[in-house]
This record gives sequence, structure tokens and C-alpha cells, in this order.
Amino acid sequence: MSHLLHRSVNGAYPVAVGGKGVMLFDAEGKSYIDASGGAAVSCLGHGHPDIVAAMHAQIDKLAYAHTSFFTSQPAEELAEHLIARAPRGLSNVFICSSGSEAIEACLKLARHYFIEKGESRRTNFISRRQSYHGITVGALSVGGRMKDRAPFKEMLLTGHHIAPCYAYRDRRTEETPEQYGLRVADELEAKILELGPDTVAAFVAETVVGATLGAATPAPGYFKRIREICDRHGVLLILDEVMCGMGRTGTLHACEQEGIAPDLMAIAKGLGAGYAPIGAMLASGRIVEAIRQGSGAFPHSQTYNGHPLACATALAVQKVIERDDLLANVRLQGAHLERRLKERFGNHHHVGDVRGRGHFWGIELVADRASKTPFEASLKLNARVKQAAMARGLMVYPMGGTADGTSGDHVLLAPPFIADAAVMDMIVERLGEAVDAAIVGALHDGAGH
Repeated sequence: MSHLLHRSVNGAYPVAVGGKGVMLFDAEGKSYIDASGGAAVSCLGHGHPDIVAAMHAQIDKLAYAHTSFFTSQPAEELAEHLIARAPRGLSNVFICSSGSEAIEACLKLARHYFIEKGESRRTNFISRRQSYHGITVGALSVGGRMKDRAPFKEMLLTGHHIAPCYAYRDRRTEETPEQYGLRVADELEAKILELGPDTVAAFVAETVVGATLGAATPAPGYFKRIREICDRHGVLLILDEVMCGMGRTGTLHACEQEGIAPDLMAIAKGLGAGYAPIGAMLASGRIVEAIRQGSGAFPHSQTYNGHPLACATALAVQKVIERDDLLANVRLQGAHLERRLKERFGNHHHVGDVRGRGHFWGIELVADRASKTPFEASLKLNARVKQAAMARGLMVYPMGGTADGTSGDHVLLAPPFIADAAVMDMIVERLGEAVDAAIVGALHDGAGH
């Protein structure tokens, strides 16, 4: 029996022993196409020689130095690289070890900023239902995935939620996409006015919603209205691009496609491509300047902030993405993946929606396409799809509770940026077989009830 405390205490997992390119290998000799990048992490695939070499070079020089004593060349160079390519106004980087930690840093810096400005009443954070911002207590408090919050609700900070931008289920038949986006964006202003504008610190949102809604993209004009509302009331805009950022949607930052810039942004996953644990918060110059003119301190730190090995790894990842023009490949092969997904699932009776951008796509599974009725949650269809896909040598990222937090299923795809058309074709073919097999089993078991 394993002494590891696994995600599923009673689960049995294959043992990963190697990886090369888009493939992972287990101890039994089976290979898998990593069509989800783990959890949208492995954007360069596995075993990339340039990244391995950069890690060797750094560890030969310096693995660790605590940031209360030193800065390091890899950390400084990574920060310089990121800010040179960041959305306008962002000027400083706080380097941590995960996406959850990056969100925690954003929340604490937002609060600290208003303390420095003498606006201590600003304690409220607003986010969206059906959102996911991490699993630590602060991140879980602002998150809107209720099944994750439920076991810990007595521990959580007060969070306030508005509607997601989820056009597939929530857009009215008489609305254009633009009208829908403005309507749900205006819920933010209503919530700010309800709470009192001088009590709201920030609005937190995923630019493209990942795990919880399966690559749900924002409606046209949605984020521009959100930005206007935040500016009107002095509220900070925190964008969570932990999953959708760092090239995943075809531009380095997903918000580039929305024509806006945040005040604070969380990144991770594709930052280090899974070669080392790393995340980061990017902060606007006006926030940092307020602290510089005030106390001069950001009272938040962790042991592995700015870890030199992790920073050198992430810098190497970002340089390879830029050198090899992999974002162009994401746009090219992302369009191919979109076309193949819509050919395979566009008229599927049990696929209600195919959505996404770049190398970030989701299919939403439904019991009935016309009515959008979800499968019964008890059937655990998303888990069945994962099992059927693994049996066919394919890794996908499934999730339940898509429709309302309890019912609904989707499958998320986030293939490595190095994937070509042949790989995309294999992904769609195996996924189609897995979905069909899982649905047959679910319908059989459902009828048996």
C-alpha cells in the first residue's frame, strides 16, 4: 500500500516513468498522448533538451538562496523578461511556486495597496460563480466552484459572486453576443453599489475560464465593460491567467485579445511548463509606487519565493517559446484542432458546445442537445470519459458540475504548443472513441436504475 496521500485515497494510479515530446510513459510500458498538458501545464511537452540543459547549468551554480538575504540573477532576468512582454502598466513581478500562491499574493497586495492609500474599508472581493482560483483558503474564498468550497465554508473568508460569462447556457435568445456580455458585466456594477463602492477592493476573473467551465471564452466587449466599471469605482481588476495565460490561447496573455490590461495578474502553469514549480504575480506600477511612497514593504513572503532553479527553468521555457515562434504554432494548430473538434462533435447528440481558443478547448457533454439537459451527476460521465481516454492512450482533463456546480460535464483539452496536425488528429480520434464509449456505458447504467 502506498504511503502517499493521493487525491483519491482509494484510487490506483499508473506510475509515470518517462516522457518525450507530447508523450508520457508508464511503468507498464504504455504510452499516452498528453492532450491536456497535465492540467494545462506542459506547454513544451516532456523531456525538452534545452530546458533540461538550463536546469543542469543553474543547479551547478546555485539551487537556492532565501529572498530575505539575496536576490538572484535568474529571478531578476525572469522578471525583466516578463515585464518587457507584459500588458501595459504592469511593472513588477512577485515569484512564487504555484497558481494558488499567485492568487493569494494578488489578494494580499490588493488589500495592502488600499491600506497604504488610507482606504482601509476596502475589504470585499468580488468574483464569479463557476470560477476557480486555487485551493488555498484565500483563493478558495474568492473562487466560485461551490463543491470545492462546501467542506470548508466555515473556514472561508467572505466572498461575493456574480454571474459567469457563460454564453452557451445563459445568453437569451433575443440577445446578441455583445448584448449578453454587457448585461452580465453590468452585474459587477450592481454588486459594487450593493456592497458600497468604498468597501470593494477588487474583482477577480479568469480571462478564459478553464477547469470549471471548460474553456469558456468571454463575450465580445465583456472585459472592456468590466475594466470601465472597475475604473469608475476605484476597484482593482485581478486577472487569473494561471491556466489560460502564457500563450495557451494564442497570445502570450489571454487579455491581449480583449484589449485590456489588469492591475494585478496571476500566472503559473505554462510559465515553467511543468519542469519546475513556479507561479508569479504581475503588479501595476501605480500599486508598487503607492507602497514605495508609503511603508515601503509588502508584508507577504514564502520560503521558496524567487527560487533560482525554478526561475532559470521558467526563463528557459519562455525563451524557447519565443525563439521557436511557438505562439504562431498555437494559432495555426489551434485552428486545426477547432476544425477537427467541430467536425467530430459539432452534430453529436450528446455534445452541446465546442468552445475555446488556441490550444485551449472544451466540449460540454449533455444528455440532450436540443434542451441542453445535463447527464445525471451520479453517472460521473466526465470520470468515465477520462477512464476511457486513458485506456486508449490519451490524457484529457474532465470536470463535473459544469452547468450549475453540481450537474453537467465537460472535457478540457490543452495540448503542448509543439503539437502538430497529426497529433491533433490523433487526439480528436481517440477522444471521439472515448466519449462514445463513456456515453454508452452511462446510458446503460442510467437505464439500469
